[in-house]
Amino acid sequence: MPEIRNYTLNFGPQHPAAHGVLRLVLELDGEVIERADPHIGLLHRATEKLAENKPFNQSIPYMDRLDYVSMMCNEHAYVMAIEKLLGIEPPIRAQYIRVMYDEITRILNHLLWLGTHGLDIGAMTMFLYTFREREDLIDCYEAATGARMHAAYYRPGGVYRDLPDRMPHYEKSKWHKESEVKHLNENRQGSLLDFIEDFTKRFPTYVDEYETLLTENRIWKQRTVGIGVVSPERALNLGFSGPMLRGSGIEWDLRKKQPYEVYDKMDFDIPVGVTGDSYDRYLVRMEEFRQSNRIIKQCVDWLRENPGPVMVADHKIAPPQRETMKADMEGMIHHFKLFSEGYCVPEGEVYQAVEHPKGEFGIYLISDGANKPYRLKIRAPGFAHLAAMDEMAKGHMISDVVAIIGTQDIVFGEIDR
Repeated sequence: MPEIRNYTLNFGPQHPAAHGVLRLVLELDGEVIERADPHIGLLHRATEKLAENKPFNQSIPYMDRLDYVSMMCNEHAYVMAIEKLLGIEPPIRAQYIRVMYDEITRILNHLLWLGTHGLDIGAMTMFLYTFREREDLIDCYEAATGARMHAAYYRPGGVYRDLPDRMPHYEKSKWHKESEVKHLNENRQGSLLDFIEDFTKRFPTYVDEYETLLTENRIWKQRTVGIGVVSPERALNLGFSGPMLRGSGIEWDLRKKQPYEVYDKMDFDIPVGVTGDSYDRYLVRMEEFRQSNRIIKQCVDWLRENPGPVMVADHKIAPPQRETMKADMEGMIHHFKLFSEGYCVPEGEVYQAVEHPKGEFGIYLISDGANKPYRLKIRAPGFAHLAAMDEMAKGHMISDVVAIIGTQDIVFGEIDR
């Protein structure tokens, strides 16, 4: 009799956002998976520990680097947790700007997910299409914050500055001829809001293009239908959230169920799956593209009509304007104290969650009355999803693991923290 034994295989690094930091140990019976054991911690940066040694406002840039595909959503939870403890509310215009950028971030995240998930399964074209649209949205990040990714734009009390009146233009260079530059600058003649509005008009057509390529594509369906099925009860028990939970048929979205900022004033729907497989999760995210686009449109319309402050006027929390700081001694002192020492936050504890593109991203913050957090705990949505890897992959083939990693939309910065 030939000896039959299981093989153990090291799998990965494979997904672009798991760039060498996921070690997946697979136990195989032939090519069928008996057990999948994810090993994490290879990207551990001690974000939670570092935050305990820094003033509250100096940890904001660390939040961008958690899930480095959904930068502003991470900041949002942290900043709102500080605001809750301080007992302050940002101006209404700042709240609309935050909601608009949260949804821009959701589209950015889902574009990267769609491009890389397609690439993983063999649909090369998707990657090229989605990065074309990401470029426009990253320009919106850059116009408002000066940074293309790690924005540090949300601050306790509002946002760093108001939206610019002028969109940066391309210039003629050895890479771009004058005719090309003219074409590239066509939709950049107005303000940032004009540019975003132009994008919201174009974007539904792009989503239709993606769907034409994938939704009824028989290879795509063979690779995703019935793969990684999670029942609604199991999804709840495993701590799923976001598209992973909604893909299993549970209508849970913090923007509707526990509204924060101005989400209760927005008109949008929650897409929900039926069978809880990778294909359903794909469909849920595709519909989220359209719903986010709707929310951005509503924010643009409101921001056009309603100018106003974007930061609280309390200089113990928000820095004074540059001209005040340079001309007035009081302003100078406020500025210096704020950026060297920060501010003391009243004693207490708070949990603040946002509907992050990947699920429920929560910040649990304890303050002992000092200018640094006593304890910071981050609730990363991807952590619970990765923990279900064994259950989702059991009985599937090796190639299906690739599809399951893609459908989970994992980014390691938040999992390893």
